[in-house]
Amino acid sequence: MGVGRRGTAFGVGVGLALLLGSAEGVRAERVLSVQEAILRAKPAVALVIAEVAAEVSLNCGGGETRVTPPPFRETGTGWFIDDSGLLITNGHVVQPAHTPPRWMVNSFARRAVEMACVPATLRRMGIAPGQRPDLEDQIKRQALDAVLPHSKVKLDPSIFVVLSSGVRLRADVKKFSPPLSVGDGDAEGKMSGRDLALLRIPGKDFPVLPLADSKAAKIGDPIHILGFPGVVLSHELLNQSATVEASVTNGAVSGFKQDKANQPVIQTDASAAWGNSGGPAVTARGEVVGVLTFVSLAPGPEGGIVQGFNFVIPSNAVRDFVQGTEVKLNAESRFNKAWWAGLEEEFDGSFRAAERRFNEANALVPSLIDVKRMLAEAQDKIKNPPPRPFPWAWATVGVTLLSLGSYGVMWGRRWWRNRFRVAPSAVVRLLEEGKNPLILDVRKPSAFETSPLKIPGALYVSPDDLDAGKFDLEVEANRAVIAYCT
Repeated sequence: MGVGRRGTAFGVGVGLALLLGSAEGVRAERVLSVQEAILRAKPAVALVIAEVAAEVSLNCGGGETRVTPPPFRETGTGWFIDDSGLLITNGHVVQPAHTPPRWMVNSFARRAVEMACVPATLRRMGIAPGQRPDLEDQIKRQALDAVLPHSKVKLDPSIFVVLSSGVRLRADVKKFSPPLSVGDGDAEGKMSGRDLALLRIPGKDFPVLPLADSKAAKIGDPIHILGFPGVVLSHELLNQSATVEASVTNGAVSGFKQDKANQPVIQTDASAAWGNSGGPAVTARGEVVGVLTFVSLAPGPEGGIVQGFNFVIPSNAVRDFVQGTEVKLNAESRFNKAWWAGLEEEFDGSFRAAERRFNEANALVPSLIDVKRMLAEAQDKIKNPPPRPFPWAWATVGVTLLSLGSYGVMWGRRWWRNRFRVAPSAVVRLLEEGKNPLILDVRKPSAFETSPLKIPGALYVSPDDLDAGKFDLEVEANRAVIAYCT
């Protein structure tokens, strides 16, 4: 019985160890769903606004006046690379505010003349705007020729970062690399770096996007571009929340190219539009493999964006760009720790644990739209639990353990029943060794009398006599006694 028990315990233990070992291997190799990977990344993506306001001093003939034309505004996308408030975006997104171009001064001056001088002249002539278009155009040309050369323009550039909570924070440019110039021989084209800019906003514990190794990227790898396309920001059918929540487009790595400066870029068929510039291209693990830098346009003066031919700056170029700056790559973010753990709990069905983790993330950076949504979803599932799926994994473990246990019991019972059984070969060996075992033929009388098999030298004993204690036999202490029965 002891051997049987040990065998059963060993079989069950080995089976359980294999099952648990397999489960631990699956947990270590946990694969993120597309939804979880994107949710990991979204809170770290922010809207970037480069804005240039102007005050124009001019004289339309009635003395100097000051005019404030509508500001110039450029929007793009940025993402946190360091939880201390450091973001990456494109250089061309912030360039109008970082280094305002000369054409902007002239554009503001012209707009100010059209706003101040032309209406004043029409009023003096008693003509309503739009009543005499030909005369209005003539007055505009005369005013521009006379007033524009003497106007003075004072620019007020600024850069803002808008979190998905709606909080708008002023940003400073900590490092700037101009975009690749289209013109041949352009000074900026010669010094062109990587169309990247590093921004800083006040605050701490922001969500962060980790960098992937872009050298490991292969054609066909899935890719997701996050950002704020202008078509969504200005859509007349969407409410204000559309301006602060990043959109996601999906595609794959479709090529490896070089730009005019012979710098590597990654081609993707993930769709993009104006406003996506600077947005992260993330992998199936939610890691940044590149930064969207430029799209492809159809030929012609009014050529639109040709989808399927968009290009991103490799993440390894971002690593090179931030060297020597305040950026701490791969540093742990408290927000990420809480947010990622909450997502894992949520997708594993542990909604109370997820709620606790989401509250931690919300306390660090309040009211981010995805955090609020997932927190509300976890709380709703706590109140109204979804039906639990059948636990197939545990059922498999249970059936396996039951099978191993049953097999062990059967094996033990068989061993116990046959523990004293002697094989015919062992009997022959005893005879050959001269040990002269006593052989008892203990078959039922009917079997003994009708069977042609007779064992030479065997002593016949009826089973009934044996059970009734009527058989008494004296045997030497060291002599083997072997019973034959059917």
